[in-house]
Amino acid sequence: MAAPVLEAVEALESHLHPTPSFEVDDHPYPKGQEEIWRFTPLRAIKSLLTDEPSDEHLDWDETLPQGASSRSISAAEARLMVAEAPIDRVSVLAAAHSGGAQLIEIEPGAELDGPLTITLTGSGQRVWGHLVFKVGAQATGTILLRHEGSASYATKVDVLVGDGAKVNFVSIQDWDDDALHGGHHSVLVGRDAQVRTVTVSLGGKVVRLAETARFAAPGGSLEQFGLYFVDAGQHIEHRLFVDHNAPHTHSNVDYRGALQGEGARSVWIGDVLIRKVAEGISTYESNKNLVLTDGCRADSVPNLEIETGEIEGAGHSSTTGRFDDEQLFYLRSRGISEAEARRLVVRGFFADIVRRIGVPEVEEHMMAAVERELAVTMGSYA
Repeated sequence: MAAPVLEAVEALESHLHPTPSFEVDDHPYPKGQEEIWRFTPLRAIKSLLTDEPSDEHLDWDETLPQGASSRSISAAEARLMVAEAPIDRVSVLAAAHSGGAQLIEIEPGAELDGPLTITLTGSGQRVWGHLVFKVGAQATGTILLRHEGSASYATKVDVLVGDGAKVNFVSIQDWDDDALHGGHHSVLVGRDAQVRTVTVSLGGKVVRLAETARFAAPGGSLEQFGLYFVDAGQHIEHRLFVDHNAPHTHSNVDYRGALQGEGARSVWIGDVLIRKVAEGISTYESNKNLVLTDGCRADSVPNLEIETGEIEGAGHSSTTGRFDDEQLFYLRSRGISEAEARRLVVRGFFADIVRRIGVPEVEEHMMAAVERELAVTMGSYA
C-alpha cells in the first residue's frame, strides 16, 4: 500500500525532513547542531545512538480479540510493508538490529469487541524493536500499546490502515524513572479511513518520539492527540510531521503537557506539509503547555508548509503559561481551596485528551497517574 504513495510525490529537501532510509550510514551519529537533534540530550541517550547489536527483548504480553492475530516476520518482509522507512538514527538502528518485526494484523471487515492490547515491560535491558500493525479494509477497533518497567529501548513502529477502516491507536509510555525510549512511529492512512492516535508520555528519564503520517489516497482523516507530564530531571520530546500528500484529506493535532520540578524539559515540534496535489484539505495543529513550578522549560515549535492555495483551511497555535489567575479566582471565590482549585484546572486541561483514549479502564488509570503527578506539587498549597 505504501509504494504508490511514495512514488507519486516528490522527495523532500529540507533540514526539517530527513530522507527516510533503512541504511544506517544515511543517519550518522548526531553532533547536536542538526535541526532534528538540537533539543535532544544526546549524552543521555547514547545507548540509543550507538550501533551495537543486542539480543535482549522486552517481556511481551498480548490480548488479541477475535479478528486479530500476531506473528513474527523477517526484516526483509518488514521492509516491504512499512508505512515509511526510518527517519532518524534511533529508528534505523532499531530496524537494523531487531532481527525482524512483530506483525499484528486486524482482518479486513473485522469489528473488534475489545481493545487489541500489547504490553511491553522492561527489566533494565537494552532492546531494539520493530512492530508493524496492519489494519484491514473496513475494519474497526482500538489498538493499545503500553510500555512499562525500565529499559533502554529503541523502536520502529508502523501503522498501516486500510481503506475505509476506523482505528484508534493508543501508545502509552509509563516507564520507570530511569528508562530511555526513542523511536519513530509512522502511520499510513487509507482511502476514506478514519485514524485517531493518542500518545501519552508520563514516565522515563528521556522519551523522544518522532511521529509521521501520510495518506495512501484521498478522503482519509487523521486526528493526533497527545498528553505528557514532565517531572524534575525528565526530558520528553515529541516531533510530529503530517504529510498531506493527497487531496481531500483532513488532519487535526492537539498535544498538551504539564511541567513541574527543577530541570523538567518538554519539546514539541509540529509540522504540516500541504503539497501541491493536496487540494481541498483541512488541517490544524495545536500545542498547549502548563508550567506548574519554577525551573521548567517547554519548547514548542509549530510549522506549516503550504504549496497550494486551493485548501479548505489550515492553521496552528502554541501556548505556554502558568495557571490562569481568573480560573483560580473563580474557583476560590466559591469556597474551593487553592490546592483543589489547581487540581481541578489541571484535570480539566488533560481530561479532553484522556477521554479520547476510548478504553474506560485506561482512561481511569491515566487520570489517576495525573493525580499522582499533581500530588508532588500540590501539597505545598494544601
